[in-house]
Amino acid sequence: MIELLSSSLLYEIPRNPAIAVGLPIALGGLSGAITKSSVNTWYAALAKPPGQPPRIAFPIVWTLLYGAMGYAAHLTASHVNTPFIGDAARDSLHLQYAQFGMNMLWTPLFFGAKKPVLALLDIAALLGTVLKTTNDLRGIDTNAFYLYLPYCAWLGYATYLNAGIIYKNYKNKN
Repeated sequence: MIELLSSSLLYEIPRNPAIAVGLPIALGGLSGAITKSSVNTWYAALAKPPGQPPRIAFPIVWTLLYGAMGYAAHLTASHVNTPFIGDAARDSLHLQYAQFGMNMLWTPLFFGAKKPVLALLDIAALLGTVLKTTNDLRGIDTNAFYLYLPYCAWLGYATYLNAGIIYKNYKNKN
């Protein structure tokens, strides 16, 4: 049963470009909507590190990134049966699902549970996974590789922001 899910459903979902792009955007939007009250109260009261963008930037950037990662998954899925790179494409899709799961976990950890240290551990693992995925995509689909580059850059920046919030708000607390 697990093999059936793995081989058919997980490889078929991103083959449809509308689903591949729309699903991450919808799930990301849902994650943001669930934690909106925390953003307006708890997060607003936190000291921010230098270089903090305006709040409006986050939903715009994340919508674009979710769309890009979804389309990259679509491009990757188109290679799962390609000779010589099919195994690499399947492995990359597994990493893409894993990194999307870690991405979806960050928001409830940071905003829902108000645990920025746990969120930092999550985003550090996420960044490592995304860097590995990006490197792998270079040999699978050049366009997917390029779609992941802004994601790498933003995650590096988001990791800095997460760490900066910990430093500025929790450095003198036990």
